[in-house]
Amino acid sequence: MKINAKDIASGALLILIAVVGLWLNQDHNLGTARRMGPGYMPMLVFWAQLAIGIVVFAMAFFNGPDPMEKWTGADITMLPVSIAVGTLVWWIAPVFGSFFESTYNALGLGMLAGFLVICYAAGWRLIGYICAAMCIFSLLLEKGGLMLALAATIILCAFAEPEHRQRPLGVLGLTVFLLALCWWVFIDQLDIRVAVWPLQY
Repeated sequence: MKINAKDIASGALLILIAVVGLWLNQDHNLGTARRMGPGYMPMLVFWAQLAIGIVVFAMAFFNGPDPMEKWTGADITMLPVSIAVGTLVWWIAPVFGSFFESTYNALGLGMLAGFLVICYAAGWRLIGYICAAMCIFSLLLEKGGLMLALAATIILCAFAEPEHRQRPLGVLGLTVFLLALCWWVFIDQLDIRVAVWPLQY
């Protein structure tokens, strides 16, 4: 069998995140396709991610061999350090204000801290920044509104790729385009009830 170790790891990670996401999303109202609740889009995304993860995992047994790259000392060290920092921030998050007294918000802050710390290691940098961007979106959406949450997410994702950091005008242009597109699709066309600007309800 021609096993692709990278695809096995990637598929397993996608499946794990999708399963955890679907489990956490059970507390949210789904609504309908015409009147989406706060849990509808995450549910669709997690089911799509689960399907993609299963396909990637299954294909890994036929498109190899492609072994995993050897971890450096920084890659190994930063994994437990980031978990420890994330856990610590999660525990002390309520100290930062009433917003973080909610379990989800405290966990989101802890995950954000952990993912930013792991970005110190080059091997984790790409996935670290992408996951940190998802955390910052979830933390900013309620109080900061859709536009601020999206802008912060796009800009933080740009840090994952050195080439993007060298082209700030390209990142700015992409940010403006995606903000306009998301406003048109989700606010204007689908009429999703979410704050668009900070503290707008």
